[in-house]
Amino acid sequence: MALFKLALDHLEAAIPEGQHAADAHCQKKKKTKKKAKAEIGSTMADEMELEKNISVLDPFKGLLVTYFMPETCYDDFFLNFNFLNVQCLKIVLSKGLGYGIILGSMMVKLPQILKMMGAKSAEGLSFNAVLLELLAILGTTAYSIVSKFPFSAWGETLFVMLQTVTIGFLIQHYKGKTGIGLLLLVVYFGLLVLLLSPVTPTLVVTYMQASNMPTIAISRLIQAASNFRNGHTGQLSAISVFLLFAGSLARIFTTLQETGDLLMTLTYVISSTCNGIIALQVLYYWNAGIKTKAD
Repeated sequence: MALFKLALDHLEAAIPEGQHAADAHCQKKKKTKKKAKAEIGSTMADEMELEKNISVLDPFKGLLVTYFMPETCYDDFFLNFNFLNVQCLKIVLSKGLGYGIILGSMMVKLPQILKMMGAKSAEGLSFNAVLLELLAILGTTAYSIVSKFPFSAWGETLFVMLQTVTIGFLIQHYKGKTGIGLLLLVVYFGLLVLLLSPVTPTLVVTYMQASNMPTIAISRLIQAASNFRNGHTGQLSAISVFLLFAGSLARIFTTLQETGDLLMTLTYVISSTCNGIIALQVLYYWNAGIKTKAD
């Protein structure tokens, strides 16, 4: 009987302890659930904030992805907020520079054209140099289109072409040879159409681009020699010269980044060097030109 009572006492003592343990487990479970709910709520809030950011940027996404960066870079910048992705930064910089060069090229030779029209003279400009430059531009334009390079990598050549051929026409016009100037326009654009037609083998266009290096060098050196011989730069526009120099320098980086084409890159290296020589001449003969006009 005593043993039965003792066992009963132990059982009664054990029940509260078990109850306490169950209560503690229940409380812990409730806290875990609350924590999980809080985490879910926080995650949902983050997702809502992210969706809000995405919806704000949606109108710009098409523009940015189409013209400035691949979608992976867009996600990295605007969804992950990782603005230190070097490769993506290079792409954006290259695209931005490319479009900047194209915008600048729309009026890069406009000062030169206006200066000639204002003076009604082509003094100091070499027609042979212009012809060689037009030949180089023709090769670069055809090669870029045939190679399907992005427009941001070569677009300025299209605008430079139109302005350079205008300069060529004006040189002949102010020499009293307007007919030759018109013939230049017809023959030049006829050659461009022929090069872009299926009749012309791709290899011919590639050879033309390869020949651009000596062509550009010779055309710039002819102009440099003319400046040296005259002792001034005549109607050569300083603004156009410096814009061409800056543009060709920037093109070295953008061509490497966007096309990886060593032939195009080397062409721009040579072009930058020759443009730099003429830019130095413009600075050197700056006062000489003014004195010549005053005399």
